[in-house]
Amino acid sequence: MGALPEQIRFGTSSWAYEGWQGLVYRHPYPKSRFAKDSLAEYAAYEYRGARLFRTVGLDHTFYRPPTAGQLAQYAAQLPPGFRVCSKVWEEMTIPVYARHARYGAKAGTTNPRFLDAGLFEELVLRPSREGLGQCLGPFIFEFQRSGLDAASFLTALENFFARLPAGPQYAVEVRNPPVLGARYHDLLKTYGATHVYNHWNAMPPLAAQHVSLGQRFTAEFVVVRLLTPLGLSYADAVKRYTPYNRLVQPLPQMRTETLALIRQAVAERRSIYVLVNNRAEGSAPLTIHALADGLQAHSAG
Repeated sequence: MGALPEQIRFGTSSWAYEGWQGLVYRHPYPKSRFAKDSLAEYAAYEYRGARLFRTVGLDHTFYRPPTAGQLAQYAAQLPPGFRVCSKVWEEMTIPVYARHARYGAKAGTTNPRFLDAGLFEELVLRPSREGLGQCLGPFIFEFQRSGLDAASFLTALENFFARLPAGPQYAVEVRNPPVLGARYHDLLKTYGATHVYNHWNAMPPLAAQHVSLGQRFTAEFVVVRLLTPLGLSYADAVKRYTPYNRLVQPLPQMRTETLALIRQAVAERRSIYVLVNNRAEGSAPLTIHALADGLQAHSAG
C-alpha cells in the first residue's frame, strides 16, 4: 500500500488498549506505564509498508482538563506532522448535569460553566497550546441530548464562538438530530468550525447528516468519528467487542459513507480526520485497515 494523500488523517479514539498487543504493539510495557509510553509505537505503526496513524483522539480530556506537562509528554513521542484531536472538558459542554452518580450533588442541576469561553481559554486552550505545540489538532466539543432545545442551543453556541480566539480548529459533535440543518451549517461556516460526522447509536447515518448540511462542508478541515453501530448502546458495544482484537461486526454502510466523505474532502482539498472507536466494529485498527484498503482499491480502479 502506498502512502495515503496528505489530507487524510486516520487515527483511533485513544491508543491504550492491551488487546492491540500483537496487532499494533510489539514491545512489552509495564502495566503502570502502558498508556504513557506506548504512544510512540502507535504513531510509528505501519500497514502494508506505510505509516497509517497520523492523528489520535484524546478522549480522557472529556472528563478532566489536561495539564501542559501531561500533553508535552505525549508530544515528545510524536513525529513531525502528527496531530492530536482533544475532546473538550465536559464541564463546558453540559447545560444541565445528568442525573448520574458521577456528578454527585450537581446531578440534575444547571451548569453555570456551560459554554464559558474564558474557562475554555484558561483550562483547555492554553495548556493544549503549551503542551502539544505543533501537534495541536482540532478541539472536539461533544454535546449530549439533554438540557436545551435546538434553537436555544444554537443561540448559545453562536454566542460562545463569537468569544473564542481565531486560529485553533474547532469541531462540534452533536448527539441531538434536530440541531442539524441550515442554521447550524451557516453558524459553523461563519466561524470556520466543522461538524463532527459521528456514527453513534442515536444519530442518523453519516450520509443523512451530510444531507442535512446541504452536502457542504463548513471549514477547511473535516472530522469524522466512528463510535458505535446505529441503534446499539455504548455499554452493549463494550460487552460485545471487548478485548478489541478482532472485527466482530463489519458495518458496510458506515464504511461506504465514510469513504464518500473522505473522497469529497480530498477532492475539495480539505484535510479530514477520521477517528475510529473500538466499539464501532470491534477493533479500531482493523476498521482503519479496511478503510485504507477501500481508498486504495478506488484509486486503483
